[in-house]
Amino acid sequence: QVQLVESGGGLVQPGGSLRLSCATSGIIFRINTMAWYRQAPGKQRELVARITSGGSTNYADSVKGRFTISRDNAKSTVYLQMNSLKPEDTAVYYCNAITTGFWGQGTQVTVSS
Repeated sequence: QVQLVESGGGLVQPGGSLRLSCATSGIIFRINTMAWYRQAPGKQRELVARITSGGSTNYADSVKGRFTISRDNAKSTVYLQMNSLKPEDTAVYYCNAITTGFWGQGTQVTVSS
């Protein structure tokens, strides 16, 4: 059974940091390109960051320099370190195994004072 389980979301003040984790099982993690997407209320889901099986990364322009995606193949887990958070980063963040098409259930990130 395939599972992608996100954690680490919550409420944080502007300028703060959060680290999201996505623990996977049931997929061959090391061959998957993994990604984080987000969806704010009333908006389309958008790609935030992506990391290939070889470790190459790319980011949405809106998060470059603030967010870092990484992976631990031994733990079958992908991470998203989010720094200097802004209110416009508020959204539900989803983990996606691009290569095999599976999604997590999402974790809420709220940036507010």
